Amino acid sequence: MTTESDDRKDSDRHATKMAKKKAARDKIMATKSGEKGLIIVHTGAGKGKSSSGFGMILRCIAHGMPCAVVQFIKGAWDTGERRLLTENFGDLCQFHAMGEGFTWETQDRERDIAAARAGWEKAKELIRNPEIRMVLLDEINIALRYDYLDLNEVLEFLRTEKPALTHVVLTGRNAAEGLIEAADLVTEMTLVKHPFRSGVKGQPGVEF
Repeated sequence: MTTESDDRKDSDRHATKMAKKKAARDKIMATKSGEKGLIIVHTGAGKGKSSSGFGMILRCIAHGMPCAVVQFIKGAWDTGERRLLTENFGDLCQFHAMGEGFTWETQDRERDIAAARAGWEKAKELIRNPEIRMVLLDEINIALRYDYLDLNEVLEFLRTEKPALTHVVLTGRNAAEGLIEAADLVTEMTLVKHPFRSGVKGQPGVEF
């Protein structure tokens, strides 16, 4: 049975422990003063890559920061994020749906390449604009994986032409090793369990 004295000792120990953690954290934060435009990669087999990217876009909008989205694969889909951004935040967020669906849906490689190239040209235009603070290149990793776009061209552009304070987010499975090496922030979504494997189809509000 614990006493009031024991509870007070536990509380004091906790306060001391947290104070030490805060002091250590404050010391670390004191060394972090710079800002830069980040290259951010969301990849992996797990769900949430695009969702995380759109979460960052909403943060930009909340801060009044102009931003843009280029969708390389899901352009034909009527997605919730597309509706939300185009109908409510078109003044702050440009939305360009350039893809025509997954490659197994179009079954036309030349058409897929043309759509990816058009998406990349639009992406370059948006990234070059220093007024736009974040550009989300949704599912571009798939276009790179299938060689619809040249990886070296993308990396060279990001290295030499991206404005210093512009963030670029690239999503999709199987991110190329070169892209991972060039990125400032990389997150891999790990698949643990997915309802699709149990016969549940993609649903509004969860998948799109």
